[in-house]
Amino acid sequence: MDIVYKQLTLVEANAVATITLNRPERLNALGARLTAELRAALDAVEAGESRVLILTGAGERAFSTGADLKERATLDDAGRWAHNRALSDCANHLARMPIPTIAAINGLALGGGCEITLACDFRLAAQHVEIALPEVSLGIIPGAGGTQRLPRLIGPTRAKELIFTGRRIGADLALEWGLVSQVTTSAGLLSAAHDLAFAIARRSPLAVAYAKASIDVGIESSIEQGLRYETAAIRAALAAQDYLIGLAAFAAKEEPSFPPLPVRRIV
Repeated sequence: MDIVYKQLTLVEANAVATITLNRPERLNALGARLTAELRAALDAVEAGESRVLILTGAGERAFSTGADLKERATLDDAGRWAHNRALSDCANHLARMPIPTIAAINGLALGGGCEITLACDFRLAAQHVEIALPEVSLGIIPGAGGTQRLPRLIGPTRAKELIFTGRRIGADLALEWGLVSQVTTSAGLLSAAHDLAFAIARRSPLAVAYAKASIDVGIESSIEQGLRYETAAIRAALAAQDYLIGLAAFAAKEEPSFPPLPVRRIV
């Protein structure tokens, strides 16, 4: 069913989709409405022909400060649990998308907002950002993948330090620790994200999807299992139309023009 977006915007152009969380007056807090809209927007992007997704927030103050705590305070236990599951579902959906995903972190990325960025393939940050998982200060833990994805990115010791203390770190330390891959000015953030997106969008969507899946499967399993998946992926890629297009373009010394991704799920 179509949804009218009231708390985010979705723009698709030149094979790149951009989702902007749009509750700047609430620092793009992920209440029930915005969480539902985000899931619907992810579904729409995955069903379309965009080859890369950029996710950012409106304004310069915040990417997202996580769950809307004022709203949470009005919910009973069942309501809090349902919202947590919906937020976790968004993060998991992001992580499983067959197209590459880029978080353009334009301000505070706290709690669930941070966890959404952790589910993306790339994280680019403006110089003034602060990133944190402060849940323990509220008596809970990160529950949308933070305890699992953060250690895989920066190692268990640094992840435990951030999660156990709830401390905020700035863009430079996040870059040093490998939490983000690029730091830029606020004005240049979306430009940097689009540069990366366009560089990827020119490549074979099928090959990129297989490569992404091979990396992700390998990280989550033994090297033997990862190699088995890689073998299956290269076997499928060798027989696919994209490879014939690439070979023909190489022989003609032309830029290849690849078709859209033919399937929604690679894994």
